[in-house]
Amino acid sequence: MALADTELGGSTCGDSGSPFSEIIELNVGGQVYVTRHKTLIAVPDSLLWNMFSKKSPKELARDSKGRYFLDRDGFLFRYILDYLRDLNLVLPDYFPEKSRLQREADFFQLRDLAKRLSPRVSKDNSISEEISQSDTEEGAQQCGSSGTMETLRTMTVSSSGTMRSPSLDSRKSGYITIGYRGSYTIGRDIQTDAKFRRVARITVCGKTSLAKEVFGETLNESRDPDRPPERYTSRYYLKYNFLEQAFDKLTEAGFHMVACSSTGTCAYTSNDPNEDKIWTSYTEYVFCRE
Repeated sequence: MALADTELGGSTCGDSGSPFSEIIELNVGGQVYVTRHKTLIAVPDSLLWNMFSKKSPKELARDSKGRYFLDRDGFLFRYILDYLRDLNLVLPDYFPEKSRLQREADFFQLRDLAKRLSPRVSKDNSISEEISQSDTEEGAQQCGSSGTMETLRTMTVSSSGTMRSPSLDSRKSGYITIGYRGSYTIGRDIQTDAKFRRVARITVCGKTSLAKEVFGETLNESRDPDRPPERYTSRYYLKYNFLEQAFDKLTEAGFHMVACSSTGTCAYTSNDPNEDKIWTSYTEYVFCRE
């Protein structure tokens, strides 16, 4: 028996005469969320409150499976939903996406959340930023106050006599590895029918801080979102599929290629001599900045 229109995107009937189900399924930028109807309408006059209390289910966009669709950042929506559950904001210790989350809060018309996420301005009109602790600083704290003082002594003195961090004088050295899986087809006439290098996804491996410095907003962190700056990851990938674009960004940041390797296998072949052979490959490029 087919579901009624009011039950699409949910599982049980809502109360208080609402046309929406008590359990709501959402597709936010490709990420699926399941929550209660009362959670979505927790903040009066917000965008979600207007959608799920002032409109009918027929007026809202759906995906192919009947879930309510929102064309927003699917990863950051988890924090929007957490806030709606108890009107509390709890973020990871290392969270570099505050400005983007503030933009999402503004879009969903969550004024109190957007206000909490806005940068604090000090008396001299300078914006104060939270400083994330690196692994070295964490180790210094574990060693006690003497270790912390020793860490502070590593600060260098510039020619003007002011204290300055070594990272401001020179960029960090390190390695970044770019990898991709690709496929290509070799036809009967190898000179004219070759369809070369279809890149599915470009992966990024290395220290988190270096990867973010080089690739910025083009770095997709959805598979490893809470990685501290000085830790290593192999789960980032790029939001585009052009290797040359990645190489350009690395070159602009002072990196140069030091090694590469590639493997290839025949993924599909047919006994029919008229059919093309499809090959797959995996390639890694190692870049270094000294």
